[in-house]
Amino acid sequence: MAKYIVQIIVAGTQVVARAFIRAFQQEYQASQQAAQRAGGGKAGTRRAVADTYTGMTLQEAKQILNVTDISDKEAVQKSFDHLFAANDKAKGGSFYIQSKVVRAKERLDMEMTQKDDKKKKPTSQETSGNT
Repeated sequence: MAKYIVQIIVAGTQVVARAFIRAFQQEYQASQQAAQRAGGGKAGTRRAVADTYTGMTLQEAKQILNVTDISDKEAVQKSFDHLFAANDKAKGGSFYIQSKVVRAKERLDMEMTQKDDKKKKPTSQETSGNT
């Protein structure tokens, strides 16, 4: 009888150990993929800072505001205005969702500011190099 109990305990331990190892491997692969998506160097650092500041990635912000092209400021603003008004607490909306809409807009604005700075930076360096 004790022999069977020991066998059950050993088999159960093996199953749990395999599941733990598999979960660890999947988590490791996911972290490696996330690191690759974030990029390396300064671009990856800027993106990570922006993600940390607003609490969401660029992809999440696009999904929340339902936009594909963030350079179309008019479409972004229109989507923001609609979702913000639709989720107004006075109209029975959700403050939580309204907050997510605001954070998504901030994240897209941050990305656009970074892109604008990138475009302006080479121009200012070229003009200072010519003088």
